[in-house]
Amino acid sequence: MSRGGTVHRGYSVVVFVVLAALDNIAIGIVPPLYGSIGAELRVTEAHIALATTIMFLISAVAAIGFAYLGDRTDRKPVLVAGTIIWVVGTAWSGLAGGYGTFVAGQVLAAFGLGGVASVSFSVVSDLISPRRRGLVMSFWGLSQGVGTLTGTLVGGLLGHDDWRRPFLVTAVAGLVATGAYLFTFNVPRGDSQPELAGIDYEERIHHEDLPVILRRRTNVWLILQGGTAQIAFGSMVWLPVLFRARAEDQGYTTGTAVLIGSVFATIFQLGAALSILGGLAGDRLQRRTPRGRALVASIGILSAVPLYVVLFFVPMRITVPDGEGTAAVVRGVLANVVTEPTVGVCLVVSVFALMLTSANSPNWFAMISDVNPPQHRGTVYSLGNLINGAGRAGGNVLVAVAFASLAGAYPPPLNYAVGLAAFQVFFVPTGIMYWLASRTVAADMADTHAALLAVASEHRPDRHVGGDPPVGVEGLAAQQDPGAGR
Repeated sequence: MSRGGTVHRGYSVVVFVVLAALDNIAIGIVPPLYGSIGAELRVTEAHIALATTIMFLISAVAAIGFAYLGDRTDRKPVLVAGTIIWVVGTAWSGLAGGYGTFVAGQVLAAFGLGGVASVSFSVVSDLISPRRRGLVMSFWGLSQGVGTLTGTLVGGLLGHDDWRRPFLVTAVAGLVATGAYLFTFNVPRGDSQPELAGIDYEERIHHEDLPVILRRRTNVWLILQGGTAQIAFGSMVWLPVLFRARAEDQGYTTGTAVLIGSVFATIFQLGAALSILGGLAGDRLQRRTPRGRALVASIGILSAVPLYVVLFFVPMRITVPDGEGTAAVVRGVLANVVTEPTVGVCLVVSVFALMLTSANSPNWFAMISDVNPPQHRGTVYSLGNLINGAGRAGGNVLVAVAFASLAGAYPPPLNYAVGLAAFQVFFVPTGIMYWLASRTVAADMADTHAALLAVASEHRPDRHVGGDPPVGVEGLAAQQDPGAGR
């Protein structure tokens, strides 16, 4: 395996995708087990949900410090440290004998997860050229969504009779992935940027760069959109609870209902795998207009809202063998997709809804890379992730309060359906902010392109730019909408 060659880079991308998935598995295993963990630790379901909320917030805050450190120093040791921290925290959570110990383990895991998410984004952005950013970022973003879904499934399958098992299995997998990461390519900063081809890019972030970052108007919209988007996304960690409540309402026992909820929630979120289409659409439209990625994300988010509302209210008739083993229940759920029309309708609706909202992720990642120089990307991502974490934590808490408030007027599972549907309204301002970003992105891309060429000109007097040409950079400012004020 040649160092930095095609095979080594491919191996590195795969390892980063696996690490991103494992990070999100560590988060996703908790929601299906709220009731089981709470019962053994002698606290309510809401107490365990609070631990998840704390985890979101701490991960988002920690990401800023890790990202800044990664943008100033060698990123590989930072990533190794972050991975080891979340592995230890996850194992600690699985061994917890009381609520306080469980929360402490989740806090430690969240601290490490924040570091891995922000720094790995910076590394991945340097592994891929601008022309393919949407597609490759869709795989990286997809791995996170798949990780969350896998966490939901692993939590239900491995944890329905022993909630500790999923935590310990995930921790072991994290250790294995850490070993694999040690052999990845240590990517030079700006390695895939066409303007910087053939030069040693030594620029690093400085504390006075924050105003520069925020003066790029596109960054402001990309950072803020996550606040409202993640309130809606955060509410959907309760999707397994909705399906569990539907099963219990039809008379299934708690153990079987937990399995049903986890498997159905996993199946109905498979549409997220189609984020690849959103990345491809963003890449394709970006070659025609610098507004392309932002418009794809905006249209996708807004179009999905009515589909989510339909998904939460379509009645489902569930027929699985109650009290049977895991394999029998899973086979029954999968059979329902074909034999029960209501389940089939829900699946189709969910696939389209998730496909549309998942167009957000790869285009968000790609746009951060498009409008920022390499030494700013990790920090911008972490600032966006901070707002994302706050929104997701808020959504997780607020929807729990909404469920409890609605329970008086709407018995389960209707209270869950009404609450989840109401929270989809938060996608509307997200779509608007992406449209606003589409009006400023051209000028911000042109400014970044000019800044990188200025650095390159110091090393190459002939100003020759090697490698793939920048995608849609020349003349971008001229294509920007009139009145898009800077």
